Amino acid sequence: MRLRLLLRPGWLALTALVLIFAGVCFTLLAPWQFARHEERSTTNDAVTNAANATPADLNTLIPAGQRPDATTEWRTVRVTGEYLADEEVVARLRTVLGQPAFEVLTPFRLTDGSIVLVDRGYVRPVQGSKSVTLPDYAAPPSGTVTVTARVRADERDPRDRRAESEAGRPQVYAVGSGVVARATGLDIRPGYLQVEEGAPGVLGALPLPDLDAGPFLSYALQWIAFGTMALLAWLYFTWREIKPGGVLAAPKADRPRRVSVAQQIAEEEARERATLN
Repeated sequence: MRLRLLLRPGWLALTALVLIFAGVCFTLLAPWQFARHEERSTTNDAVTNAANATPADLNTLIPAGQRPDATTEWRTVRVTGEYLADEEVVARLRTVLGQPAFEVLTPFRLTDGSIVLVDRGYVRPVQGSKSVTLPDYAAPPSGTVTVTARVRADERDPRDRRAESEAGRPQVYAVGSGVVARATGLDIRPGYLQVEEGAPGVLGALPLPDLDAGPFLSYALQWIAFGTMALLAWLYFTWREIKPGGVLAAPKADRPRRVSVAQQIAEEEARERATLN
């Protein structure tokens, strides 16, 4: 039976390769891009809805002890209290608008006594001859102020690095209440607040995320197409080989002979000499 020809080791290896590739496309790569598309869409919806919402009270929106989630992140809140300038921390190795930056993180004591972390925005580093250093920047205002800011979820440093002291300030590698609490010893509420342009103490206001949906959906569809094309190509070549006249179905003696490049050149030269003689 011609189907037995498909049990040749080479054909079995090709079949396994095609099935593995298609499986990875359908179960890993495409779902990964779909998930990124869904994440971007959720963020875009949250930012859009928050832009149209009235600033809320922080304790009403997120009771003490709770963390910001997808329903509360990017919401605008208004808080009253005082900056703890002596406990200020700087986040290093940041990128804002495609350029390196430091983000200035200042604990903020609310009128009820709890402490929330406020991201006052960014400053550009000073480019030295051999290093990048933190520039001088304005201190936060003293006394009681009212700040309008956006709720953000904590970042995590995947390497869990400790704060480093430089230029008289602790410097951390992620923006989050946990890393700043560890660096300062303060009891800081989960999440942090990203101040808006014009708020007391703001430096360079951080931009909102790009609301473009991105290429993730098209990438997901491309991976599905690649997996489908691989399976269709395997089916086509399988049908072609098992039908009468296929390469696998032909007797071994009748199959095209594999000739190396060197052999082809030698045979061509031999034919030329035979023609000249």
